[in-house]
Amino acid sequence: MTFARLLSFTLLVASLGVSQAQTAPAQTAPAQTTPAQTAPTQTTLVAFSDARLPFSISAPGNWLGINLGDGANGLSIVSARTSPATMIRLLFAGKDTGEKINLTVEADNYEEDLKATKLTVRRLSSKEVTYGGLRGVEREYQLVGGQTEVRMRVWFADNAGHLFSFQLTDTAPRYAAASELFSRMLATVKFR
Repeated sequence: MTFARLLSFTLLVASLGVSQAQTAPAQTAPAQTTPAQTAPTQTTLVAFSDARLPFSISAPGNWLGINLGDGANGLSIVSARTSPATMIRLLFAGKDTGEKINLTVEADNYEEDLKATKLTVRRLSSKEVTYGGLRGVEREYQLVGGQTEVRMRVWFADNAGHLFSFQLTDTAPRYAAASELFSRMLATVKFR
């Protein structure tokens, strides 16, 4: 069970902008966004719940839902239709009830997949963190390729029925504000 196959889409969208991917207004988002609305520190969080998701969360109400065509289960949103855009993916995969996942191994495998790309990968941090009552492993990375530097924050956790991978990706200059927004979102997550 791994989220590695989703990696290339995440890096592509973050480094090239979302214009290559199909975007649509999220259920809680208006159809139009402006640069002022997309700044993470100015973003209002709106409660979001969908019966197809094993969690509820408060997410930016003015962001766009994005379909990367990778078959991932979860919620993927971006702050704007064009680059630079913050991308947040709240992904999950089913597992056998009671199956215990070694989250450190899962995070290590994800990191190895990062290193298998043509990007230079540097882990910035790794720690155990609890969101919504689930203890997990969270890591931050610096990814450099060509003229692009991307920062990524990934949290892995599991419960009785699912493995979760919640991801933030943004350009280095925008990362601190985006990470603050991501923390605000994760503070609202409730797992079912």
